[in-house]
Amino acid sequence: MTDKRLSTRRASVRFAEAAPELSGLTLDELRAYRADLESEEERVCYWRRLLEGRVDLLEARATLGTLVSLPDLVRVLGDTGSGRSRRALLRVVSPEHLPDLPHLDELGELWTAEPRDDEEITDLVARLRDRTETLTAYRDALHERIDAATGELIVRYRADPRAALALIPPE
Repeated sequence: MTDKRLSTRRASVRFAEAAPELSGLTLDELRAYRADLESEEERVCYWRRLLEGRVDLLEARATLGTLVSLPDLVRVLGDTGSGRSRRALLRVVSPEHLPDLPHLDELGELWTAEPRDDEEITDLVARLRDRTETLTAYRDALHERIDAATGELIVRYRADPRAALALIPPE
């Protein structure tokens, strides 16, 4: 998480506001909703990283005229930036009212496509970048919803601090 994003999240804790659209959820439903959003965000980030890595590989191939080595591929795909593990195949039902996520079949097709010449590489890179932008917009919408759910949780915990105790496992 970038310093700016972390700073924004810290500020959101101080200035947390109720989310009227979430007021009808029980505390357990709200927690589950937020967890689903975070799982979906992880899946979207995984696919963004794959597509960005594919662009890097194709551009290196076009520039160097050769395939990128396995260690380079591991470097491109291995770092999560947050230290969290990837759960690529986690299936989560997308929360309502979010932009449609491109079908995973199409993303897989873009990842595995083997262009034969420079023109096909250019076309594939353009398609990959377009899907990456779509995933970025989807991820941003998820972040807004995660922040709203977090704010609602903070407001509820401030109103009833004992509600947070349910998260502590019994000894």
